[in-house]
Formats: sequence, structure tokens, C-alpha cells
Amino acid sequence: MKLEQAASSLLIFCFCFFSVARLQAQDTKTDSLTTIQLRVGVAGNEPFVFPENSSTKGIALDVWEDLALMKSLDYTYTYFTTVEDALYALNRGKLDIVVGPISITSQRLENMRFSQPFYNSSLAIVSRVDDPTLWQKVKPLFSMKLLLAVGVFLVILAVVGTLLWLAERKKSPEQFSSNIVSGIGTGMWLAIVTMSTTGYGDKAPITLMGRIIAGSWMIISIIFATSMVAGIASTLTLSYLETSTFSNIEQLSGRKVATISASPAEDFLNEHQAKITGVDNLLDAMTKLNNKEVDAVVYDRPQLLYYMKNHKDEDLYLAKAEYFRQGYGYAFPVNSSFTSVVNRGLLELAEESETVNIVEHYLEKDQ
Repeated sequence: MKLEQAASSLLIFCFCFFSVARLQAQDTKTDSLTTIQLRVGVAGNEPFVFPENSSTKGIALDVWEDLALMKSLDYTYTYFTTVEDALYALNRGKLDIVVGPISITSQRLENMRFSQPFYNSSLAIVSRVDDPTLWQKVKPLFSMKLLLAVGVFLVILAVVGTLLWLAERKKSPEQFSSNIVSGIGTGMWLAIVTMSTTGYGDKAPITLMGRIIAGSWMIISIIFATSMVAGIASTLTLSYLETSTFSNIEQLSGRKVATISASPAEDFLNEHQAKITGVDNLLDAMTKLNNKEVDAVVYDRPQLLYYMKNHKDEDLYLAKAEYFRQGYGYAFPVNSSFTSVVNRGLLELAEESETVNIVEHYLEKDQ
């Protein structure tokens, strides 16, 4: 019995000893991180990263600096022109972390590690709203949908006109001629006048059947006319928008589209057979769009929103469709011991709503 108690006590002692040792090792590890100067690479676009000489930092740097202050971390910045250049330096062992809007992808995960996302983004399409040419203004009038709607309308008028002529031709020959073409034409004229509520009074049914037909047509035409007008207006509006803007990725097949070289948007556009024009930054892409060198720009939605917010004089259209949802995180070397510290800090900032406040400072809340 005493032997069993001794063994139990020994096991408890060993468990407590190793637990304390593990906690001390973790504390020592954290303390060692706070004593070294971290090499931080900075890359990305506004509003996440601003130029090195700017007084404004950006979302990614503001979050990082709050985290570094919380964890008492020492660091130095090195700015890079592109994200790919920064990640290349990271893989060469020249950096301890890359801070910026770094898209977390499975392909990148093969060569590096990521923090949890500090922002969730997606790809979006922006295009010009050009002033339509004369042909673009007239072209919707010759669309198949509109012609089909007019054809259906004429057939219905012909049917109503024929019914009115058949009901009235014997009792009212002075209004409805016995001639088939002339009589049906008069019936159609009466149907149009009735539907439009013009009420000239030059033609009117006098028979019971004629009045029943005319009354039924009045009720039906109220619904029919409203639906038809709405349909025609919708067709004309959509036809006009399709001439200058793009609302989904399928419309970009075979079109010239600008995006940032080596970004996830480039692979996404390749999958949808777009003609890609690679650029170094978003400003170059938007310049090509405004100069009509490309038909659209596809890139991360928050950067496009921020650009449009600061360039309201440019007539641009941002499609509502969102694609390739992805998280932005910080990048580390594969064997980095620093990842868990950053992840804990990001969680604490999120729990205190600090991250949300920083994002809303740069991007409007409803965006």
C-alpha cells in the first residue's frame, strides 16, 4: 500500500516538474524574442501599406505596431517595392517577418508560414463608365429581347382587335368596316386607345359582347402595360451598362484586364481566359484603365475601394460580385518560432476591437 502511494506521489511530482519546466521554457522563449531586434519587411499597397516617407502607416503597419507595443518587441523596417520581392528576401533568410496585405494561399504555404488573418479580402472588378456613342444609344432598340417584346405586344393587339371587330361588325358597321383588314385595324386602334387611357371617343363598342371584351382588356392591359414598360426599361438599362461596364468575371473572357503581376488575381484571370496586362502597382493599373489601354482592372477589393474613395472624379464602376475570398496575414520563415507570439497578439487586438477600429479608420464601415 505504501509502495503504491509512493509511486503515485512520484508520478504527481514528475508531472508538476515537467509542467513548470515547460512553462519556464515558454517564458524564456518569449523573453528571448523580446530581446532581439526583428527584421521586418514591409510591402503592399494603400490602404494597407503607405510609402516609406509617408506620415500615414496603413492598416497592416498600424496593426503590427500595436501588436509590437503590446508584446514589447524591437524591430527595424525594410521597405520593398513588391510583395514578391519581400517574400523572396524572407525565403533567403534576410527577414524575420513580412508585414503587409499578404494573401494566405496554399501555394505560398509550401515555402513559408502565416499568422492568422488580420483582414479578410476578396477579388473584385472595376471598369470605366464611358459616355455611350450614338450607335450604343440606338443599339438597345434593336436587341432581340426588345424586338421579341414588341412582337408579342402586336400579336396580343391583333387578337384583341379581331375579337372587337367580330363582336361589333354587324351592329356597328359605320365604326367597324366589314372589310377584314380595315375592321381588325379599327379594333386594334380601339385596343391601343383603351390601354393607354387616352380615350379619344371616336370609336366605342355598343354591343354587350364588345363591351365585355373592352372591359376585360382594360383590366388586363393595366397589368400587361406596366409589366411591358418595366421590361423594356430594364432591357434598355442592362444593354447600356453592358456596353461600358463589367459585372461578373465571365464577361472578361477575351478582354484586356490589368492586375498586379504575380498576385493571386493573375492566376484567377488565367483560369477565365482573360488577356492579362501585368503591372507593378494599382496606380499603374488604374492609369491604363483610364487611358483605355485595358477594359477592366481585377484586384483586391479593399484596395479598389480605397482608390475609388480618393478618386471620386473618375467615373468608375465597382462590380458587386466578389471572388476568391482570402485572408491577409503576416509571413514568417518555415521554422520561425515567432508565429505563435504574433497570433496571440492578433487575437488580443481583435478581442479588444482594436483591429476593427484601425480598419474603419481607413475604410468606411459600410464597405
